[in-house]
Amino acid sequence: MENILSIFVRSIFIDNMVFAFFFGMCSYIAVSKTVKTAMGLGIAVTFVMAITVPVNYLLNEYVLKPGALKWLNAAYADIDLSFLSFIVFIAVIASIVQLVEMVVEKFSPALYNQLGIFLPLIAVNCAIMGGSLFMQERDYVNVGEATAFALGSGIGWWLAIVLMAAIREKITYSNVPVPLRGAGITFILTGLMGIAFMIFMGIQL
Repeated sequence: MENILSIFVRSIFIDNMVFAFFFGMCSYIAVSKTVKTAMGLGIAVTFVMAITVPVNYLLNEYVLKPGALKWLNAAYADIDLSFLSFIVFIAVIASIVQLVEMVVEKFSPALYNQLGIFLPLIAVNCAIMGGSLFMQERDYVNVGEATAFALGSGIGWWLAIVLMAAIREKITYSNVPVPLRGAGITFILTGLMGIAFMIFMGIQL
């Protein structure tokens, strides 16, 4: 339980997808103009990540890893399907994103219209794929650890985009130099926020 809590906290503050690895920057920059849309996309990304990473963990453990199929038959112990990881992970992510898109369109048409093309583009958000690849690389011992990592990473991305949206709403009233308006000042703020989040590296977990 302590290890799961450690993974969860680290993935939010220390290994933040945006501020530590700069994953998911395209939608992070484009959708962080208002808190409302940032909140909606952040929740959607968190949900997708919380579902896809544990599913991909199970597929990796029981289908894709070298020797993973030995539970079917001892004769399959030498089979290695790890070369299919990218294709399988992307297929799972795309399926879950399609489900989220249909749910948002059904229950919140206004948010669906505000998010526009960036909602289906969650399927190619590198933060989502990065979550599954980090899960595979770090070799978590059970699905609980993978789920804690997924949920923490999603919340970390959601926190980053909402914080940026709140700041961008405020700086609309500031006298930002013309060449830096828009994406320019957003990149500068992202760098400063990344430096600020480095203080969490001192947390002993």
